[in-house]
Amino acid sequence: MALANLRGRIAYIFEDIDFDVDQIIGVKNIKIRDVDELARLAMKAYDPQFSETVRPGDLLVGNHNFGYGHPHYPPMIAMRKLGISGVIAESFSPGYWRGEIAMGFPQIPCPGILDFVERWDEVEVIWQDNLIRNHTQNTERSFEPLPYADLLMLGEGGIVGYLHARNRLEGKAEAAHE
Repeated sequence: MALANLRGRIAYIFEDIDFDVDQIIGVKNIKIRDVDELARLAMKAYDPQFSETVRPGDLLVGNHNFGYGHPHYPPMIAMRKLGISGVIAESFSPGYWRGEIAMGFPQIPCPGILDFVERWDEVEVIWQDNLIRNHTQNTERSFEPLPYADLLMLGEGGIVGYLHARNRLEGKAEAAHE
């Protein structure tokens, strides 16, 4: 199973170490369930024009321990609604990582990413080669391979799809032994 490569612009670079993703929509808005409202609120404190400038396929970049804190789903639900296709970061907070991978949202650990890209650079994540290609600067950088189970989860769109696929395979294996 091969993941489709990601290709898009770097829509924003979060330079803070230990960035709490709840800040993307504002902590006071964390209980909002309306996806359109979340998307409208997203990034207002960082770039008031973000929702007008982001395009489907764009990516976010983060510093060390991206997603630190008590990760909630609404901020990244808003990012996905706006078309963000994944996050590349120096490193990730474990709780955030697990939650977003389980949601089927690509997370790419890439030490040195902050020195490798600038905002609006066009990049491509080439899963098969564990490579990020910066098409704007004509450079390449390796990223840390994802665990196999995480790749499977991403390939199935998250943990629900992964579990359904696993059950289908187990059902076929049982049928073959009958």
